[in-house]
Amino acid sequence: MKAMILAAGLGTRLRPLTDTRPKALVELNGRTLLEITLTRLQSFGVTEAIINVHHHAQMVVDYLHSKNNFGMRLEISREDDQLLDTGGGLKKAAWFFQENPARPDESFVLHNVDVLSNIDLTAMLQFHVERQALATLAVQSRPSSRQLLFNDQLRLSGRAAEPHSPLATRHSPLPQSQKSSPLIPLAFSGIHLLSPRLFPMLTESTPAFSIIDSYVRLASQDAKILAFRHDHSYWRDLGKPADLAQAALDLQSAIPPDIGL
Repeated sequence: MKAMILAAGLGTRLRPLTDTRPKALVELNGRTLLEITLTRLQSFGVTEAIINVHHHAQMVVDYLHSKNNFGMRLEISREDDQLLDTGGGLKKAAWFFQENPARPDESFVLHNVDVLSNIDLTAMLQFHVERQALATLAVQSRPSSRQLLFNDQLRLSGRAAEPHSPLATRHSPLPQSQKSSPLIPLAFSGIHLLSPRLFPMLTESTPAFSIIDSYVRLASQDAKILAFRHDHSYWRDLGKPADLAQAALDLQSAIPPDIGL
């Protein structure tokens, strides 16, 4: 199985830790976030991965070389000239998931480097494949400023937006009167399962774009973008120093089982 790890961001919320290193090489309990993510993916059968890099990019390349790529086939997608955001970064790496014509629809994982979870990826993959989804998003019921909206069939139907936000006209859902049941607001967890069928549909005109914007656009065209709810799983965003500190405490007290650390 293949995966892409999104690791190109500047890590501004993690400063000063990211002043001299990329966020992928920030450490939690003596292990880098990149190692934690790769090890986690390996435990679910991922043997090949591509990692996008930008900030202190060569440090990531050198680090992986020093670790013998953790015994995996690893490729680097460099975004030296411009950060491509999540959608543009994925689109640039499309070749990696399309190189085997004998397996044109093999699903793959897209995973943020700065999240920690014990989500059951095997169950998520089964959910994704059985429903023949274009994309399956790991989501939870938790407070978030960027909630996505799903119907009672767990299909993406829009995103929550402030009434005066520029996003309201582009991405807000259809009026509730046109829906058969109330929409469910859920927070995205930075882990996706995708079909390569997605790539020809990424028709955005700019090199850099958000994959969430693409999902909402495609959902409005009746594409099957599904929610995989993991409300009882451990999940933590590691985007700030305080988040890292709390995650370290959680691990020391064994709050999240099956993390593999």
